[in-house]
Amino acid sequence: MAAKPRRLVQGNDANVQSLPAPIGGWNARDSIANMEPTDAVEMVNMFPTVSSISLRGGYSKFATGLDGKVQTLMTYNAGANTKMFAATSAGKIYDVTSSGAVGAPVISGLSSGIFEYINITTPGGSFLMAVNGIDAPILYDGTTVSTPAITGVTTTTLKNIMLFKNRIWFIQKETLKAWYLPTSSIGGAAQQYDFSQLARFGGHLVDLDTWTIDAGYGVDDNLAFITSEGEVIIYRGTDPSSAATWGLIGIWKLGSPIGERCMLKWGGDLLILTYDGLIPMASSLQSSRLDPRVALSDKIQGAITQATTDYGGDHAAVGWQVVYTAKNNAVWINIPVADDQQEQYVMNTITKSWCQFSGWGAYCWEIYNDDPYFGGNGYVGKAWDTVNYTDNGSNIVSQTLQAFNYFGSRGVKKYFTRARPSFFSNGLPTILVGMNVDFDTSDTTAPVTAPYISFGLWDGAIWDQSYWGTGGQSINPWLGITGIGYCGGVQMKTASSGISLQWSSTDVVYQIGWAGI
Repeated sequence: MAAKPRRLVQGNDANVQSLPAPIGGWNARDSIANMEPTDAVEMVNMFPTVSSISLRGGYSKFATGLDGKVQTLMTYNAGANTKMFAATSAGKIYDVTSSGAVGAPVISGLSSGIFEYINITTPGGSFLMAVNGIDAPILYDGTTVSTPAITGVTTTTLKNIMLFKNRIWFIQKETLKAWYLPTSSIGGAAQQYDFSQLARFGGHLVDLDTWTIDAGYGVDDNLAFITSEGEVIIYRGTDPSSAATWGLIGIWKLGSPIGERCMLKWGGDLLILTYDGLIPMASSLQSSRLDPRVALSDKIQGAITQATTDYGGDHAAVGWQVVYTAKNNAVWINIPVADDQQEQYVMNTITKSWCQFSGWGAYCWEIYNDDPYFGGNGYVGKAWDTVNYTDNGSNIVSQTLQAFNYFGSRGVKKYFTRARPSFFSNGLPTILVGMNVDFDTSDTTAPVTAPYISFGLWDGAIWDQSYWGTGGQSINPWLGITGIGYCGGVQMKTASSGISLQWSSTDVVYQIGWAGI
């Protein structure tokens, strides 16, 4: 007797399943068929927190009228006297301490706007010193700009700078030589320290920074150098001229560094941006090449690899930078995609979850008065503004594709009909929801726009004319979706101006089919 053909029969009952928001963040490492339900295939302009994902803050043009692209931001900190300066591609440095249109440049006629700097306090005062490897070093004492009196080295070749145990250290451009000054000094005879006999892969020194660890006999600072070939050379001590007080700790091999601002002090640890990803030295230095999972960027390694391949070929590429803002619990990598189209790969420092930001055209970053600022094309932007939530008056648009989910029934088709996202907001954002099925990652939603709503301020708004902002309220509308497939991923698109937004969960309605005889 011939067997009857099997057929798919649609079930009669609707099923509802609630999915938590993708607080696990952006996953650019695992197969899209094998991600955790709380991960996301794509997460743009939404920041994963411990309990929900939130719309990133906006930005405003803080200082305007600068000539050229802002390639360096520098802060001078001397007690109550704090200032911020911006160096541009036009070879000018502006005082951008105050918001609004800038005045005449503080310095003109420079050959490069790409500087590295430090703050140092000596018996003679508090100073900012900056070098760029082409022009003479710059010294600022809170009032006057001058050139430090450094001898023994051609100062126009000094490319990078660091303060280590009351000594200023420099890297000499495109060499394996470093130079240091006497203790507590902003000038004097520079002494050379040559790494050519230690760097077995050759190349040149790219960056230096301090690394604080406990090696078994108390916490101490070390001085770390990285070469263009990825060799990390660590020294400990106080006086480089004395073998009794200065010694080599070790040499490790990592991937080549990306950019010349590839190191970031993060607490006591030191992060290094390399072709291996974003590497924390304290936990990973000895094993990162063998076990890439120790990289902080492991979960987005596919995106990091693609970005470094596309935009990381030049060690001096302007725009690569690692940034940390404690106020926002975030570390990010600035990606120089193209002029005015830079992106940021952002990690929540509490959960270690990642996301991607777009819309901040940043050539460089600086933290000033605990807020992040970036150098744009002709302006300085103040970022992560959680008061106005606009990108210089324009909508903030987000797009998220949650991990594909079989909804407990692998191998069985589902018919998706409705979704109810749960948001918490102080306004009325535009929200579009779609359902992507069977690993289709294309955009299934329509373009989104939203009107700008300007809420009134107390003692300034006009009664019966201004909009009054409300406190946060829950928004959970049922929205129609469509899709037939074995698995589905919720795609969310929002557009808003002037309002906050948090996404906590989504209820999905679907019907299932089964194999009948």
